[in-house]
Amino acid sequence: MTYKAEIPYGAYWSTPFARWQGSFANLHSIEFAAHVAKLELAKRKIDPTSFDYGVLGFSVPQKHSFYGLPWLTGLIGAPQAGGPTIMQACATGVRTLLAATQEIEVGMATTALAINCDRTSNGPHLYYPNPRGPGGTGGSEDWVMDNFNCDPLGNHAMLQTAENVAGKHGIGTAEQHELVLRREEQYRMCQADDSAFLRRFMTLPFEVPAPNFRKTASTMAGDEGVSQSTTEGLAQLKPVMPGGSVTFGGQTHPADGNAAIIVTTAAKARELSTDKKIAVRLHGFGLARVALAHMPESTVPAAQRALEQAGLGIAQMKAIKTHNPFAVNDLYFAKQTGCDLQSMNNYGCSLVWGHPQAPMGTRAIIELIEELALKGGGFGLFTGCAAGDTAMSVVLEVCDAK
Repeated sequence: MTYKAEIPYGAYWSTPFARWQGSFANLHSIEFAAHVAKLELAKRKIDPTSFDYGVLGFSVPQKHSFYGLPWLTGLIGAPQAGGPTIMQACATGVRTLLAATQEIEVGMATTALAINCDRTSNGPHLYYPNPRGPGGTGGSEDWVMDNFNCDPLGNHAMLQTAENVAGKHGIGTAEQHELVLRREEQYRMCQADDSAFLRRFMTLPFEVPAPNFRKTASTMAGDEGVSQSTTEGLAQLKPVMPGGSVTFGGQTHPADGNAAIIVTTAAKARELSTDKKIAVRLHGFGLARVALAHMPESTVPAAQRALEQAGLGIAQMKAIKTHNPFAVNDLYFAKQTGCDLQSMNNYGCSLVWGHPQAPMGTRAIIELIEELALKGGGFGLFTGCAAGDTAMSVVLEVCDAK
């Protein structure tokens, strides 16, 4: 199918991603996302008052985040725009895009901002009162670390899901490390010619604001904290879990950042596009959930459902991007679908540039659009897993505007 909603070409952006406890560690994620959105909208000459809907996604609460999307749109000069705040772990980027698309589809809005942000650094430490507890004490959790390390449904860490899939499908450490080197090589494509690919959607050098957002604290040339692995260095790493196969080199790192995509009607898309000859059309979305503690497997049925809705096959995808918190994800996906493991994730992926959760999928979708534009158009697929053994996917097309 083809949705009524379109993404105006170029009407999207992402910050660089910073490894946790790095340059963004002390920035309130929602206020930071609003700060960046104001600058990026002005750069594209898009009036914030044109939005009649918005959807905000994050997975790590911040102070006052109860007020969510209306707070953010108020900060960017769009007090007329309301909408929900959504939390679906690493699938949040696709979920917010779908929410914006649906609002356009049913005629409840004409121009929507789907914006996602997260700060895994300095995550909240929460206390839950329990007057009936021993001595009147309550319970507590470290929002980021405790949830990385324990799915309450099975009391297992996310890493265990990768180990379960690796063991089930015979995916070894050496195979994972070989893929890591390939993904890092592909990431270096985005750094070529003074980061020409990144500059298509990212403002570089990036001015990092001070926590009060009144001055510039530092500048970033690009993503911060990206690993540069070697065959020898990876070979020295031992699996994190005893008897396992996944090393620290074969998985992503927590990160901070934000990203956004504008969704609107076809007519409005021509108006807001930075290149009116290019259209970005949406054709299918997919959601899937697999067996407990097998999260990396979920990307396949989610992709299949998005492709089915689009009426297309995997072989028709000119570019494929994935959220790959573990190298295991891509190895499994390629084995199940038959797609080319070596050509997936050109220009970068979350395995390399990091894992800020909610905005991760948004950036990957933006990169998918830009890769397709460089290739002269065609269909593309993004698929990514999320906590709870789920995944979401989207199929889109970059083509000539008509």
